[in-house]
Amino acid sequence: MNPIVQDGLALAAATRVETGLRNLWYPVTPSYAVRDTPLGITRLSENIVLWRDRAGTVRAVEDRCPHRGARLSLGWNLGERIACWYHGVEVDGEGKVADVPALESSQLVGRKCLRSYPVVEYGGAVFLWFGSMEHGQPRPFALPEEMTNDEYSGFLCMQNWKCNYRYAIDNVMDLMHGTYLHSNSHSMAQGDKKAEMVIRHTDCGLVFEKVGQRGVNFDWVEFGHTSSLWIRLSVPYRPQYGGGEFFIVGFVTPVDDGNCQVYFWRIRKSQGFERNVWRFLYRNRLEGLHWDVLEQDRVVIESLARHARSQENLYSHDLGLVRVRRVMEKLAREQVEAEQAAAVH
Repeated sequence: MNPIVQDGLALAAATRVETGLRNLWYPVTPSYAVRDTPLGITRLSENIVLWRDRAGTVRAVEDRCPHRGARLSLGWNLGERIACWYHGVEVDGEGKVADVPALESSQLVGRKCLRSYPVVEYGGAVFLWFGSMEHGQPRPFALPEEMTNDEYSGFLCMQNWKCNYRYAIDNVMDLMHGTYLHSNSHSMAQGDKKAEMVIRHTDCGLVFEKVGQRGVNFDWVEFGHTSSLWIRLSVPYRPQYGGGEFFIVGFVTPVDDGNCQVYFWRIRKSQGFERNVWRFLYRNRLEGLHWDVLEQDRVVIESLARHARSQENLYSHDLGLVRVRRVMEKLAREQVEAEQAAAVH
C-alpha cells in the first residue's frame, strides 16, 4: 500500500476510535428527557434532534435545517414533522423535506436532505443506530440477558463525564481499582489487595477475571461486542442487604472527543415479593451508596493527567483494558477500510 495512503488510513482509524465506533447501537438519552419539545443533543460528535410524534414514538434526524442550517431543535414539534424556527421549513422523521410553507411549491419537498437515525426505546433509554455507508440497515437490537430476561429487575442511571469515552471503558476493565478506590463501599470492602488475573474469550468478546476469587469484590468483567459495545459485571451484596450478586450492565456513549455519557443498568435477579423488597430497598437505601461509587470513579477519571494514556506504565493487572483497546482499534481500522472501499466502488 502507498505509504501516504497507509498514513491516511492510520489517522482516520485513530480518529474513529477516539470519536466513537460506528455500526453500533448507543444509548443517547434517558427516555424521560424526550418530551414534546424538540431535544438537541451531540453524540459521537454528531448534532441530532429528537422528538416524539403523536403516537409517542421517538424520531431522530440531523439537527440542521436543510434550508440555511439553523438548528431544528430550536423549532416546533408538529407530530410527524419538525418545523424550523428560522423559516418554517418542515422535515419528517426520515429526514425528508415535507413542506416549505413560504413557497407555493419547492423542489426541496420530498427530498431526503438529512440523515435519519433508527431508534429503539428500551429499559428507560433511547438507543440510536450509528451506521456507516456500507451498513445502511441496522443490525438487530440485542442486549445481555440481564436486561431482557423477566427474571431480572433493574434501574438505569446515567452520568455525564468530562473525559474521552475510552477512559470510562478503561475504568470498568480495571478490576483492581475496586479494592482501593471503593474500599469503603458496602459491596467492595472485602477481598485481597493482590491478585492474579486472566483473560477468557467468549463468543462475543472476553471476560477478564481474578484467579481464585469470585463473589468477594469486583472480581470479573465481561466486554461484549454484539450490535452494541457493552460491559457486564457483578459485585456481591453483604448479608444485611440480602446477599447474592448484584449485576451491572454498562454502555459508554461518546459525546465528542472530550466528553461522554455512562449508562449503567443496576440489576438484581429476583421475582415476586423478593423483587418488590429489592426495589424498595434499592430506592430507599442502596441507590445513594451506588451513586457514591460512581461519583468516585468520575472524580478520578476526570482528573487524570492530560493525555494520560500516552504516559502510562502498565502492568499485568491492566491486561484486560489493553486487550479491549486493541479490539476497538482493530474495529476502527476495519470500519475505515470498508468505508474507503465502498466509496471507491
